[in-house]
Amino acid sequence: MTTATAARQRAHPPSRLLALTEPHRALGELAAFMALRPALSFLPRGDGHGVLVLPGFMAGDGSTGPMRRLLAQLGYDVTGWNLGRNLRVDNGRIEAMGRCVSSLHERTGGKISIIGWSLGGVFARELAKQMPDMVRQVITLGSPISDNRRFTNARPLFEAINGRRPEPMKTGRFRKLADAPPVPTTSILTKGDGVVHWRGSVQHPDRNPLTENIEVYASHIGLGVNPAVMLAIADRLAQAEGAWKPFSARGIASLAFPTVRVH
Repeated sequence: MTTATAARQRAHPPSRLLALTEPHRALGELAAFMALRPALSFLPRGDGHGVLVLPGFMAGDGSTGPMRRLLAQLGYDVTGWNLGRNLRVDNGRIEAMGRCVSSLHERTGGKISIIGWSLGGVFARELAKQMPDMVRQVITLGSPISDNRRFTNARPLFEAINGRRPEPMKTGRFRKLADAPPVPTTSILTKGDGVVHWRGSVQHPDRNPLTENIEVYASHIGLGVNPAVMLAIADRLAQAEGAWKPFSARGIASLAFPTVRVH
């Protein structure tokens, strides 16, 4: 058995239990976000650079609204993608996202950060590969960044809508998804993910020193409102351009993050 074959056989989506409990756990995270919202406004403030937030599969800008409003309060020039629901993956959609990047870059006069939730994170990484001169860093939330789709429960629906080889892949794009872009890249993941198995979101800092994984206690659906995720995002965005360092939770905040590193 080859290494590639063994890896394919090991890849599998999260358990049914995790998937079934996603909505209930996400509601708890939303309640925690609302309860802690006043305190979250004291997270590290930013330098005003542009931040583009991309939604997950089947979601739209409404899903990222709470996160974007918080980041705007922290001093960033934040925008959603304004492209409706994230369903079809075709060349037109990829080009439209490229225009989102270039437009925000031009408006703010500097490199932008891109945050992508789930499938949005896959897009964020690919955009940074195509437009590295415009991108400051990439942050993904529970994103299936492996080339193996067996890690996600959304695979059947995704392929029903987009086919096994979406249009961008047929034209040479979206190959080697596991390769990180040439900018600082953070993957925020959770072993409680009921949509994307956490192993499908792991980066390998030993291969690329500009990458890192941050594990949180969360559901997949709740990643966009999870208070620990907000803390990690605020910390990452607040770093000065060109001074990126891996995340390190300090003090009482460290209790919100598992101590064992994922690999």
